[in-house]
Amino acid sequence: MTQLITPQLVTLDQNLGDSPADVIRVLAGKVAASGRASEVEGLFADAFAREQKTATGVPGGIAIPHCRSAAVQEPALAMARLSHKVDFGAKDGPADLIFFIAAPDGADQEHLKLLSKLARSLIKKDFTAALRAAATEQDIVDLVDGALADKPAAAPADSFAAPAEAPAPIGSGAPGGPKRIVAVTACPTGIAHTYMAADSLVAAAKEMGVDLQVETQGSSGAKPLDPAVIAAADAVIFAVDVDVRGKERFAGKPVINAPVKRGIDEPDKMVREALAAADDPRARRVPHAGAEEQAERDEEEKGEHIGQKLKRALLTGVSYMIPFVAGGGLLIALGFLLGGYDITEVADKVVLENNFGNLPEGGLAIYLGAVAFKIGNLSMGFLIPALAGYIAYAIADRPGIAPGFVAGAVASFMDAGFLGGIIGGLLAGYIAYLIGTWQVPRWLRGLMPVVIIPLLASIVASGLMFLVLGGPIAGLTAALNGWLTGMSGASAVVLGIILGLMMCFDLGGPVNKVAYAFAVAGLTAGSADNQAPWLIMGTVMAAGMVPPLAMALATVLNKKLFTLNERENGKAAWLLGASFISEGAIPFAATDPLRVIPASMLGGALTGALCMATGVTSQAPHGGFFVFFAIGNLAMFVVAIVAGMVVSALAVIALKRFAVKKPVEAEPVPATASV
Repeated sequence: MTQLITPQLVTLDQNLGDSPADVIRVLAGKVAASGRASEVEGLFADAFAREQKTATGVPGGIAIPHCRSAAVQEPALAMARLSHKVDFGAKDGPADLIFFIAAPDGADQEHLKLLSKLARSLIKKDFTAALRAAATEQDIVDLVDGALADKPAAAPADSFAAPAEAPAPIGSGAPGGPKRIVAVTACPTGIAHTYMAADSLVAAAKEMGVDLQVETQGSSGAKPLDPAVIAAADAVIFAVDVDVRGKERFAGKPVINAPVKRGIDEPDKMVREALAAADDPRARRVPHAGAEEQAERDEEEKGEHIGQKLKRALLTGVSYMIPFVAGGGLLIALGFLLGGYDITEVADKVVLENNFGNLPEGGLAIYLGAVAFKIGNLSMGFLIPALAGYIAYAIADRPGIAPGFVAGAVASFMDAGFLGGIIGGLLAGYIAYLIGTWQVPRWLRGLMPVVIIPLLASIVASGLMFLVLGGPIAGLTAALNGWLTGMSGASAVVLGIILGLMMCFDLGGPVNKVAYAFAVAGLTAGSADNQAPWLIMGTVMAAGMVPPLAMALATVLNKKLFTLNERENGKAAWLLGASFISEGAIPFAATDPLRVIPASMLGGALTGALCMATGVTSQAPHGGFFVFFAIGNLAMFVVAIVAGMVVSALAVIALKRFAVKKPVEAEPVPATASV
């Protein structure tokens, strides 16, 4: 196996800059110069993107930036001992020992195990002391090789065990005996933080006399905890940045949720919180049926703001609703293309009374148009129930789905529309969630998620919709639709500007999704006599296509203002923009939001205004240029998009030229990076 670290990959007692980006860039240069990576830029971009998700500083003046990258050809470990410390986000201050772990996308398990073993060694005080005292690069290499070669049995007495691989015996968990805790650690990359958090938790528990067993769900594989160990545990700790695999195994256990980094920074506090939860009958517990309950994450230490919970629930509902709308809307548009607008009046009769051997008057086109329209119409019928059902799912997990769908169906039946679906979903979700917190006998727990919660939540939420809320919401919806239908001239242009700004404000985020959901929710009300909903849909689609297309154009007009990665992203943005995928501009906005977002909004507002002013319509909810057959006034649709694209591209170029702030990616590699 190739040696992970060599003297060439070690930098001792040098100043590599003032920020994590500076240090990571130098170490990425070391890896590339050693022949283990094909390029510096790609490796740096992947490592810095990982750093921005979660800071990699850990207690003790250590940082472990790491990533998987397509630029890495062989696993590598680059190390720097800094003369000028750099803040990598650790609570105890900046770091002077930096280990940069670079793994290929398809790294083999043996290499990943070695890298994770090194990460575990870095929380041993004797090992880090030796690193700081090392005189030469070769001394560092020898120390690291020794740490990687050590067997668990040969580890010093004060080192941390690998609990998931060698669990301690578990007793019965009888009252009065020592407390028993199980834990799961996991991070997105699964190389360093996963294992360091596991060992930190075990060490903290050992000092308190607590038996703690950990399952590490990392890149080097996971050995699931024995079911008997889980059954005997008094509480569970999830120190994770990703979903826990097999979460249902811990159902009913008191739970402490936190990011994986907290397992490294504050393991003693997490263990104490788990002990307190074990003795608290009101403590939050792992739900049955494998529910994820992301809303409760971090609630122990900070809590999630009610606005964030509401936003997450609404975005979940919209995300699950979109596939129904996308397929249904395109099929309706295809039905109109084949059978004309009159197909709405005859579709039911045609599909029931005719077939390929008995075609209706008008022939095959009318028959296929009726079938396409009817399938699309039925799919669109799920719009409000799906929205409500998955809003409820985001709040109460699986037990909330049925009450949410029922409340959404009630809202649809009462013509309460999009607003009714939202309110019905929120009602169903919160009612289902509250019922799920009831303390019930053990024999009844199995019935709660599949019978009792759906039944009671459906009765209460749908009952409120029928008896109290449905009528007023339906009235408000009718008034809103009437206002939109009557829009013309200047007022329509203003609406187009607002929708254009919303679509470009956060590129697929909450504001973008609100504008999009507003458009698709009204799509079914569109007709030849009432084209206002189609106007709104056309405006929203056109404006949402502007940001990625504009960024793609800008990278062509002035390449020097963009990094290699941005230029590569620009090539992909052409197709993403043409397909109405606003998220294609996110790589640009993430690195330079103060220039990219305003420029995108400027072009989006222009496109929205032009679409509304010239009567651009869309009967399809998605697809961009690829659903040209569903676009009304196609020529102005194209003109409006091109106008917005050009304006945004020129604006972002101007901002980058005259509001200069040299991006980190463009800085040259310091001289110390040469080898």
